[in-house]
Formats: sequence, C-alpha cells, structure tokens
Amino acid sequence: MASFTRAELESYRDAVVPDLLGDDLKLLFVGINPGLWTAATQTHFAHPVNRFYPALFRAGIVTREISPSDGMSEEDRDHLRARGIGITNLVRRATVRADELSKEELAAGGQELLALVTERRPAVVAIAGITAYRSAFKQPKAKVGRQPEPFAGAQLWVVPNPSGLNAHATVESLAEAYAEPARAAGVI
Repeated sequence: MASFTRAELESYRDAVVPDLLGDDLKLLFVGINPGLWTAATQTHFAHPVNRFYPALFRAGIVTREISPSDGMSEEDRDHLRARGIGITNLVRRATVRADELSKEELAAGGQELLALVTERRPAVVAIAGITAYRSAFKQPKAKVGRQPEPFAGAQLWVVPNPSGLNAHATVESLAEAYAEPARAAGVI
C-alpha cells in the first residue's frame, strides 16, 4: 500500500480527480469531493479506511474485490465501466475534510452535476452524503434513500458516505444501502 507524508498529501490540496465514466452509464455514484489520498492516487474513494469498494463487492455491484489505495488499475476502471458504474464528485477540488467546503461550492457543484447527468443520462444517481446533498440542493429535510423527484430524468438516491469519518456506517450497512440504487439501475 502506498504511503504519503503529511506534506506530500498536503501538496494535493485543491487537485482534481477525473470522473470515471463509461459509454453505457447506468449508475452514477457521486462523492462529496476528493480527499487528499484520492487526489494523490487519482482514484475515487481511495483512502485505505474508505469502505466504498468493499461495500460494492459485498452488495454484488462489482464481481471482484478492488483495492484502490495505491491507485486503481485500468483493469479495475474497465470493470466498473463494463458494469455501467460511473463515479464523480459534487465538488472537484481536494480537501482534507468535506466540511472545508462552502455551501456556495456545494450549490455550484450541484449545478455541474445536473449538467453532467443531463448530458450522460444515467438511469440512477446515488449521492454519498446526506449533509452535502441537503446543502447542495437546498433540501434541508431530505432523508437517506430514494428522493421523490427525478434528477434530470434519473432516479435520485442519497446513500451514506463511505468515509472512515462516518463512524456509524459499516461495510454491511453500506452494502445494503448501495444495493438499492444498483438494483434500480439494473446493475444487480
């Protein structure tokens, strides 16, 4: 597993991680913004304690284990794209913690996401993080789960954030939460 000094990680502050999008996009997962480890490896949800990929595997969304902490292989990226899975973020710039983002940044990111979904037309969008969703889309009472209104023609789901900072989520609870939008998208 890669290791970085604090100074090395800090050098990735404000870096951008490219979206992972294939031609047949069925399910678009949306993170809040990249962390510094993600920026350093250019791989979404790459921090070693992040439970995103273990939850995808447990749910049957991916059919093989993916360990991205050193950076995802092209084979791993191809596996996700072949399954119709894409990954993007509400805000593109990397920070240590999502709470460093302003409400204005989140709202602007929400508009960018709307444009991306309008262009790429996934069946389902799953935003990982209820607090960021509420801020970005001015939905202060929104709850985790399927949202009542479509999002640029896609079903919209809000799912728990897989970050290690979300202490009450487990790989098992995340797998259950991620399986619902994946079933709706026809991925499983």
